[in-house]
Amino acid sequence: MGGKKKNVAKAVLMDGSELAYVVSDNPPRGGMKYTYFTPDKKLAVQFFNKPEDANSPCIRDRLEKIIGLYNPTLSEEKGGAMGSTEQTADYFAKLFCWPVALVQSPEFGIVCPAYPPNFFFGKKSVKAGVQLDMAGKDKKSRWFTSRTISRCLADEEKGTFQTMLRLSISLARAVRRLHAAGLSHSDLSSNNVLIDPRTGSCVVIDIDSLVVPGLFPPEVAGTKGYIAPEVLATMELALDDPGRKLPCAGTDLFALPVLLYEYLLKRHPLDGPKIYSTASTEEDEFLQYGPKATFIENPKDTSNRPDDLKVTIQDLGPYLERLFLQAFVDGMHDPDKRPAAAEWEKALVKTWDLLQPCPNQDCPAKWFVLHDIRRPVCPYCGSRIRSEDVLHLRLKRPIRGRRGQWQPIGEINLYDHMPLFNWHFLANTYPDEKMQDRTMRAYVSHQGGQWYLVNNSLSGMLSPKGNLVPAGQAVWLRQGELFPACNQQDALLLEVIRG
Repeated sequence: MGGKKKNVAKAVLMDGSELAYVVSDNPPRGGMKYTYFTPDKKLAVQFFNKPEDANSPCIRDRLEKIIGLYNPTLSEEKGGAMGSTEQTADYFAKLFCWPVALVQSPEFGIVCPAYPPNFFFGKKSVKAGVQLDMAGKDKKSRWFTSRTISRCLADEEKGTFQTMLRLSISLARAVRRLHAAGLSHSDLSSNNVLIDPRTGSCVVIDIDSLVVPGLFPPEVAGTKGYIAPEVLATMELALDDPGRKLPCAGTDLFALPVLLYEYLLKRHPLDGPKIYSTASTEEDEFLQYGPKATFIENPKDTSNRPDDLKVTIQDLGPYLERLFLQAFVDGMHDPDKRPAAAEWEKALVKTWDLLQPCPNQDCPAKWFVLHDIRRPVCPYCGSRIRSEDVLHLRLKRPIRGRRGQWQPIGEINLYDHMPLFNWHFLANTYPDEKMQDRTMRAYVSHQGGQWYLVNNSLSGMLSPKGNLVPAGQAVWLRQGELFPACNQQDALLLEVIRG
């Protein structure tokens, strides 16, 4: 017997072209829109729940700007965001589920790419014996950061600390790009960022509600736990009250570190034991997330600190520890002091260079940040790295106009078979969306207690004695040696530090 015949309708787009979509009896429905899919399920056609939203000139104008003028997934040459190239547009198309067209009939709506398949749970996503049907559900962040739910997931779904750090970099980069275009998300939360810890990838969704400062006000206040304290504290005021705080880039900069903290530490930064009010649960919760919000790792105020914090921001290394304190202590109630998304991106990338594979095969995290060579211990399982198996390279770049003077810019933790790239050897080179050359230039080899830097394809690679090291040859890395990475003008200076 044949399957049920699909009820296919046609949407007419603003350019006059037609797009077929399948009408279902009970389409997925969100707070503002309901969704149908094209027959191949590659695109989603969305219509508004309320006719007044569909007829709003403000919403239409905003969506036109989002699809065109402010679109980082479309090159500037094709009408997209300023400065967007084909290369960067392709890059950000993977990080955003960005609307691609507007529908004029049968009613006003939008067309978006469907989420890639890896952002949906499969039939084997939960542990054997767990009575929880996750198949087909989209991978919202909270599934992985909630202790109760994550315990039900199959181990392979949870990824590793390394993959969570990788998707954290992608999210910070996506938010940085939004803010560079003058946009803010307004509802950055676990509901609107889908993650796949297996591959270390993420995608930001619900783009059609973006806030364009000075043009389009926010439509939503946000999601519980991600709403900035100043927004929650003033929510009862009228929209035109000068004291009312609305979602903007500064409030994104609260939600972003909340998500990053959840990804890396699997807990919420404000959920501690402190009781803020005994009058009612609602009042207690309002104070917890609003005017009295207190970071659970606040070193100056430990009233909300849980007793069982085994892994803390200190274990994430100095770059992230500093920014989390800046965001959740200095910037908790002062938006101007919150780190920018670009600062998070840079700190996460520098932390990536401090990753160390844990030798314990049963370690739940598999990787950790080895930032202190005096204490090479995995915070997740307690496994210790032997001192002879610890080696750092301190990186220094030349100070322009001061010949022979160098500025420290960070460290790299080395491990056997670690790949190294241009940005590890050359100044003013950064692995962002503009980076085209991602060729492995060298790799680390640890043999017989000795460390070697093997040249794969680095032009002009130098040994500590200043000799050229051709491809296929290696440099012996010994304690205290200090030498330029190569003979190029912008080469970094490498200093070897043993554990």
